[in-house]
Amino acid sequence: MQITDIRIRQISKEGKMKAVVSVTFDNAFVVHDIKIIDGEKGLFIAMPSRKAADGEYRDIAHPINSETRTELQQRILSEYEKMPQEISPEI
Repeated sequence: MQITDIRIRQISKEGKMKAVVSVTFDNAFVVHDIKIIDGEKGLFIAMPSRKAADGEYRDIAHPINSETRTELQQRILSEYEKMPQEISPEI
């Protein structure tokens, strides 16, 4: 499965979440709401999740192995770093 498109929407508010991403695979399947987070050790991605009845958040879509997660994170963060980082205020 190949990544065929990455769309990034920067977040204009202050905070740890910097952007929300949609990734398309093989021009046929898309995963929305991947988050780019600025953590203590730098940027990382958080997969889309849902709050469970016990209050914990559970990923609703995620890579099965670490190699796939690493590749996905590298591709997303590479595209994010190419973007201008200044956000103009929304009108």
